[in-house]
Amino acid sequence: MKIIVFGSINMDLVAKTPRLPRPGETVSGSEFFTAPGGKGANQAVAAARLGVPTYMVGRVGGDSFGQELQASLQAAGVNTEGVLVEDSTSSGVAVIAVDNKGENSIIVIPGANGQVGESDVERLKQMLPGAGGLLLQLEIPLNAVVAAAKAARSAGVRVILDPAPAPTDLPPELYQLADIITPNETEAAMLTGLPVNDQETALAAAVALRQRGVGVAVVKLGALGVVCVTAEESFFIPAFPVDAVDTVAAGDAFNGAMAVALGSGLSLRVAVVWGAAAGALATTQPGAQPGLPTGAAMDAFLAEMGARGLV
Repeated sequence: MKIIVFGSINMDLVAKTPRLPRPGETVSGSEFFTAPGGKGANQAVAAARLGVPTYMVGRVGGDSFGQELQASLQAAGVNTEGVLVEDSTSSGVAVIAVDNKGENSIIVIPGANGQVGESDVERLKQMLPGAGGLLLQLEIPLNAVVAAAKAARSAGVRVILDPAPAPTDLPPELYQLADIITPNETEAAMLTGLPVNDQETALAAAVALRQRGVGVAVVKLGALGVVCVTAEESFFIPAFPVDAVDTVAAGDAFNGAMAVALGSGLSLRVAVVWGAAAGALATTQPGAQPGLPTGAAMDAFLAEMGARGLV
């Protein structure tokens, strides 16, 4: 079994500053660092860290960031044969300013991610046979996401869609192509037009998403837990109690772990528990990809939670 991720690969350029600057203002920062990111790459690393063969399909630029991003994926165990180097453009970057209160301001330059298209879908098609799931997000052109979902559906491969960043109007056919959709509360509210802030409202949003043709709707509520609605049932998985220090990539950890569990033949309910556990663990470490849990960490955490009667 293998997991395939079709999506974005970014370099995050992070500046920490006491406060965010106003228009036209210059402020002094306290720290700067770069970190591999992009929702696609994060989800690929999340799956690979759990010990499952994972393939990334996407693009990086012909610059030093592109080389670093590929090397980072490979170091995490991700197969990058499906990653195209686009010499004519830069790698995708996110320029992030973070103040002392944790508020941030982000500028995303798609770069090579914006060039993902038909030829990338053709590379994807060669990898789909035998895959346990295809993970999709929305940081690449929507037409490429739809084409990738169609290819997976034709190959009989499960499609797991993370609708982030959420558009106000998702193509109707994409709902019908998604076996599982996994918005957080903000994304669920944007997609459905319904308020989402607790278990009850998340359930209503999940039902609305299913009515648009999605097989399974999973709404992630962060520290409140996860609501899941299928054709047969609905259920709620409480969040695991942890000391969170950084919520970056927690949702990506969730999707990667859930895909691995489902691809391994586990039930949907168990897969959602895996997702919730991976997301919780990811919040206990700083950074996106560096904070994603390993298989050993997951096993130990689930065993501990089971001993405390929380699984």
